[in-house]
Amino acid sequence: MLKKVLIANRGEIAVRIIRACREMNIDTVAVYSEEDRGALFTILATEAICVGPARATESYLNMDNILSAAVKTGCDSVHPGFGFLSENPTFARRVKECGLKFIGPEADVIERLGNKSAARELMQRYAVPVVPGSDGVVETTEEAAETAEKLGYPVLIKASSGGGGKGMRLAHTAEEIKEAFETAKAEALANFSDDDVYIEKLIVNPRHIEVQILADEHGNVIHLGERECSIQRRNQKLIEESPSKAINEEQRKRMGEAAVNAAKGAGYTNAGTVEFVLAEDGSFYFIEMNTRIQVEHPVTEMVTGIDIVREQLRIASGLKLKYTQSDVKMNGHAIECRLIAEDPENNFMPCPGKINYLHIPGGFDVRVDTALYSGCTISPFYDSMIAKIIVHGATRNEALLRMRRVLEEFIAQGVKTNLGLLYMILYSPDFIKGKYNTSFIEENLGELLRPLEKDRML
Repeated sequence: MLKKVLIANRGEIAVRIIRACREMNIDTVAVYSEEDRGALFTILATEAICVGPARATESYLNMDNILSAAVKTGCDSVHPGFGFLSENPTFARRVKECGLKFIGPEADVIERLGNKSAARELMQRYAVPVVPGSDGVVETTEEAAETAEKLGYPVLIKASSGGGGKGMRLAHTAEEIKEAFETAKAEALANFSDDDVYIEKLIVNPRHIEVQILADEHGNVIHLGERECSIQRRNQKLIEESPSKAINEEQRKRMGEAAVNAAKGAGYTNAGTVEFVLAEDGSFYFIEMNTRIQVEHPVTEMVTGIDIVREQLRIASGLKLKYTQSDVKMNGHAIECRLIAEDPENNFMPCPGKINYLHIPGGFDVRVDTALYSGCTISPFYDSMIAKIIVHGATRNEALLRMRRVLEEFIAQGVKTNLGLLYMILYSPDFIKGKYNTSFIEENLGELLRPLEKDRML
């Protein structure tokens, strides 16, 4: 087994990993920026070491300092969490060169799957359905126009190295393709130092469904069912649930098999997520594979009873999976809400500041993953997600009612948050019925920001 893990991350995911390690008698080293001195994750870790100033480029993205910390403190492995360096093949490669275990897939696998156009070609080889699109990278405006015409509008231009909705532009007509293509390339270059883009047919009003997989280093791959991630704003997820109300058992089986085939075809190891779009006619298509732990992994843990981070640590220790596919059962329903320090009524402007008073709700089948405490400061330097609120119920309706109650109890005074918006979504008739897609927030924002009235409390 691993003996000492350096956590190359911060906030709630660092806390989550530390807790799993402590339960397995694994020591932990937290790296932190000067801004995070005294943060909860630095207190909970066995050791903590500063790796640079507040800016992420000088601390949490500083490979030299992080690797030096790992070697200096005698670590045998590095867990990257999500974000920052978690999907950086260079970092994974350098971890290995230092004689340490990277808790994730091999660097070449991250590289192959991180390039969306290359990943798309790989999936086609292993019979995983992909969205109709260009054959690889599109180089010129003329080629983009020809491809779009062949596919039929609307089309989506996507950065090959993209993520988080950056380097992605929509074109509804031939008149829009030139500007969309050039803007996507420029944004891709600015964010990923790579201006390669490809084009896909836009699936109108899709649902975003992802499948969690686990793969050990002995060739065993299983899936843990799906997560519904269609409640999004600007391609950023806000609410996730499992299982999805949009698919039946046959679709679930086929999606799971496709995800396993994708992982096997890529030579994947550790935890990962295969993402699909679900069309209105019930067909589904691969869009990308995330080569790391996902923000929303707790909803899968709640319905399967499988600790995904623990499994990551076991796999990285060279152990075989504890589970076969027949062992995986989805029990009940789980919902996760992402609490974000932002002001929905002011164009979702981030709202850093000090938490003057904090009350975290509890109760039966309630889990809150956070690094918050009363008196802590939400930094302007990092992502503004401050907590993940997860509930489980025997049925979707029970989970929905439980989440409403939990949001009513949650208090984080001192900063503005999206708590009210999350609460309003839970009262939307379409959300209650499970009839929503990725355009839900965009199409209903005005109504969702309107104060809740008694006659709307369904």
